[in-house]
Amino acid sequence: MRSAGGEFFCRDGCGMRFVIFKIVISLFILAVAVMGGVAYYAYSAFQIPSKNINEKLVTVPKGAGTMAIADQLRAEQIISDPYVFVVAAKFLPPADTIKAGEYQFQPHISMQDVIAKLKKGETYKRKFTIAEGLTSYTILEKLKTVPDVQIIDIALPAEGSLLPDTYQYEKNETVPSIIARMQDARKKLLEREWPNRDQNLPFSTIEEAITLASIVEKETGVAEERKRIAGVFINRLRQGMPLQTDPTVIYALTNGQPKNDGQGPLGRRLLLKDLEIDSPYNTYQNVGLPPGPIANAGREAILAVLHPEPHDFLYFVADGTGGHVFAKTLDEHNRNVTNWRKIRAEQ
Repeated sequence: MRSAGGEFFCRDGCGMRFVIFKIVISLFILAVAVMGGVAYYAYSAFQIPSKNINEKLVTVPKGAGTMAIADQLRAEQIISDPYVFVVAAKFLPPADTIKAGEYQFQPHISMQDVIAKLKKGETYKRKFTIAEGLTSYTILEKLKTVPDVQIIDIALPAEGSLLPDTYQYEKNETVPSIIARMQDARKKLLEREWPNRDQNLPFSTIEEAITLASIVEKETGVAEERKRIAGVFINRLRQGMPLQTDPTVIYALTNGQPKNDGQGPLGRRLLLKDLEIDSPYNTYQNVGLPPGPIANAGREAILAVLHPEPHDFLYFVADGTGGHVFAKTLDEHNRNVTNWRKIRAEQ
């Protein structure tokens, strides 16, 4: 309808459109508010530290779906909302997928850090340490006490075939798997170091080197002495002298299964009559190296044998401080032995 002045005006139609317009605006504002609320909730769930107050270990199974993982983490109170977790894991960086494994989550960790840890595969590192100089029997017994390792029957590893070190392992890993890794570590060490050995050493095989390294390992716990003691045995081998080393006799008596009752591997001191035992391992009765290793030597003892200290020493005896005193002649050595006996009597 046109007004007297020529302008248009409406009655019911315009009013209805205005009402609809207000409804649309209201719905839009409500939608923005809802979206803002959802966004804030999601942001809070993603960024705010969790309510978990304890350090927890959680295993993410292979092949598990994102929702199943989210439910598992929610049950442990490591995340607050599984749906936010699923969306964030899918669309937010890093772009990697979640990796299976055992994870350690600190108290009050945020969902953002949880997802980052899972995508980077920062699994929990379980560790155990095997000391140098242990026999294969002793190492096998120790592996059976490592937490969360599966005990599966396995033949006794060859003496000297294992490399003592600190190793990482996974929960429920088997003893045979760990043994295989220790053997592989020794193999790789020798493959790398054997070609670089000193020239004109009085042995020609890796196994002979490992045998001598095991003797060096058992003779001293002082790192600085290893190369010098290796040099003593090298000199004796070159001159055709018996090695005359007590640890080989002890091995002959124990067969690598020491008592370990606080009184040494024999449960007593080595006696003079023990030095007469009829065994190829008795280096008092036999010249040259014994038929095989008497323990599992560590990296430094192996390197000491491959690169022994050059000198003229042929003898050594304990000095009462944990180390040894060395001699070039038998007379000098006998005096050192007499002094050691006095120290031991005082102790």
